[in-house]
Amino acid sequence: MTALPSAAPPIVTHARVLGIAVPMIFAHVTTPLLGIVSATAIGRQGDATLLAAVALGAVIIDVIFWAFVFLRMGTIGLTAQALGARDETERRAVIARALLLGIAIGLIMIVLQRPIVTGMLALMGPSANVSAAADTYVSLRLWSAPATFVNYAILGWLIGQAHTVTGLVLQIVINVANMALTVLLVSHLGYGVAGAATANAIAEIGGALAGFAVVLKLLGGRFAVSRQTVLDRTKILRTIAINRDIMIRTAALVGSFAFFTRQGAVGGDTVLAANAILMNLVGVVAFFLDGFATSAEQLGGQAVGARHEASFRRAVILSGIWAIAFGTAASLVFFGFGGAAIDLISTSEAVRAEARRYLPYAALTPFTGVMAFLFDGVFIGATWSAAMRNCMVAAFVTFIAAWWLLKGYGNDGLWIAFLILQAVRGLYQAAVLPGLVRATFRT
Repeated sequence: MTALPSAAPPIVTHARVLGIAVPMIFAHVTTPLLGIVSATAIGRQGDATLLAAVALGAVIIDVIFWAFVFLRMGTIGLTAQALGARDETERRAVIARALLLGIAIGLIMIVLQRPIVTGMLALMGPSANVSAAADTYVSLRLWSAPATFVNYAILGWLIGQAHTVTGLVLQIVINVANMALTVLLVSHLGYGVAGAATANAIAEIGGALAGFAVVLKLLGGRFAVSRQTVLDRTKILRTIAINRDIMIRTAALVGSFAFFTRQGAVGGDTVLAANAILMNLVGVVAFFLDGFATSAEQLGGQAVGARHEASFRRAVILSGIWAIAFGTAASLVFFGFGGAAIDLISTSEAVRAEARRYLPYAALTPFTGVMAFLFDGVFIGATWSAAMRNCMVAAFVTFIAAWWLLKGYGNDGLWIAFLILQAVRGLYQAAVLPGLVRATFRT
C-alpha cells in the first residue's frame, strides 16, 4: 500500500475548524428536523395519543439503535488516527470491519424484534392506546437496523477523514427523503404512525446503498485489503474494547433520555407530548453543537495519530471557542422563538400550554451542555473510550440522584435534573482531561 497523501500533524486553524464543523452542522441538523416533521405530521392531526406514541417509539428506537452508535464513534477515532499515522492499509481495514459488524448486529436486531419491542414497552409503561401505536412504530423501524448501522459506519469513516461535505450530502439525502416520505405517507395517504415508521425505514435503506457506493468510489472501486488484515486479532481486540466502552457510555446516555421520557409518561399523555416537542427542539440545537464536536474528533484524532500534542491542544481550544459561542447564541434563539415553534408543531392547546410552561428549561440546555458535546468529540477522536464511559456513568448516577431529590417538583424537577446531567457530563470530562493528555503524548 502507498502512504496516505495527507500530511501529519494536521493544520489547525479557525478556518479548518469551521470547514469541518459547518458541513456537519447542516448534516446533523436534518436529523432532529426529521423528528420535527414527523411530530408535526402526527401532531397536526390533533390527537395527543398518536403524538405521544411516535415520541415514545422514537425514544425506544434511540435506546436500541444508539446503543450501537460506537459503529460511528469508534470508526471516527480509528480512521482519524490511521490518517494521522499515514496508514493506508488500516484506513481501508477500519471501514471493512465496521461494515461487517454493523450488518451482523442489524440482522440480530431483526431476529430479536418481538422480544425487544415487548420488553421496551413494558419498561416504559405507557397507556394502552399509546403502547399499541408505539408497538407498530418500533416494529417497523427495526427492519431497517442493518441499513442504519451501515450508515453509522460509513458516516464515521467519512468524518474521520474530514470528508464532511460528502457526509453532509449523504445525511441530507437520507433525511430529506425521509421527510418527503413522511409527509406523503402520513399527511396525504393517512397511514399515521405506520407511515412515519415506514418512511424512516425506506430512507435508511436507500441511504445505506448510496453510502456504500460512495465508499467504493473513495477506495478506487475495491477495498484492496486482505481478509487477514481485516480480521487481525490485535486490531479486532482493540476495536472491541473501544466499542464496548462506547456502548456502555451510550447506554448510560440514552438511558438518561429514556428515563426522562418514562417520567414524562407518568405525568400523562399531555406532559409526554409536550416534553417530546421540547426535546425535538433541543435536538435541533444539539446537532449544531455536534458539528464542533466533529471538528475536535477529526483534528484531535489526527493529532493523536501523528503524536503531536500542540496540534491536539489547539484543536480542542479552537473547537471549544466556536462551540461556546454557538451554544450561547442557540440558547438566546431558543428563548426568543421557541414558542412559535411549539405552535407550529402541535395544534392541541393543552399540549401547547404545557410545552410553553417548560420552555425556559429546554432553552438552557445548549448553554449547560456545550462542554459535554465538545469533550465527547475530543475523547472519541483520541479513542479515550474508557474515560468517556466512566464520566458518562458518573453523570447518569448524578442525574438519577438529582431527580430523586427534586421529584417532588414533578416535571419541573425532571427538567432541572436534566440540566444538571448536561452540565456534569462536561465537568467530569474536563476534570480527567489533563491526565489523559499527559498519558497520551508524554509516555
